[in-house]
Amino acid sequence: MNNWRVFGLILILVWVIGTLAYIYFLPNIIYNGFDKEAVVKNGFSPSGVPVNTLYTATTLGSPSSNSLLLSTGANHDTLYTGGLLDLSEGPEVLHVPNISGRYYSIELVDSRGEDFADIGNGTAFQAGNYLISGPQWHGQIPAGMTQIISPDNKVLLIARVLVENNSDLPVVYNLSKQIQLTALSS
Repeated sequence: MNNWRVFGLILILVWVIGTLAYIYFLPNIIYNGFDKEAVVKNGFSPSGVPVNTLYTATTLGSPSSNSLLLSTGANHDTLYTGGLLDLSEGPEVLHVPNISGRYYSIELVDSRGEDFADIGNGTAFQAGNYLISGPQWHGQIPAGMTQIISPDNKVLLIARVLVENNSDLPVVYNLSKQIQLTALSS
């Protein structure tokens, strides 16, 4: 009977360690997978997406898309804009145009996979200029900007804007291109 207790304790220990490893490492694996797909493998654009740059997809996501990012898990009625931010050199300024009357959302995700801010319809944050800074930055916030502090220096930005129909795609593309990112020092 003593052997069964030891075996049971070992099983519980393995389960606890496995659960903690899953919780701790899975978000990093997802973030790093997106990083590799978007930046290294050119997941959004044919030429790749440099860090601290936004890229707007030219087509809606679909299962036949050449992009793994746009073929799996993407909404098929929203146009995507995305980018990876590295805030270790300083904050980035996100300009969000007035997109009233149309659904849109801009999601900011840290390297652990946690949403830490949402901008768009139905949120406290809408059109405007946002200073996205890392946790260690303590500079002056320019007038007219709202600061959003990231829990770490790596941020995944995913913007979605609703496309009503195929003829609406050029309008939404032009709106999405107005979502801009610049370094604070620029």
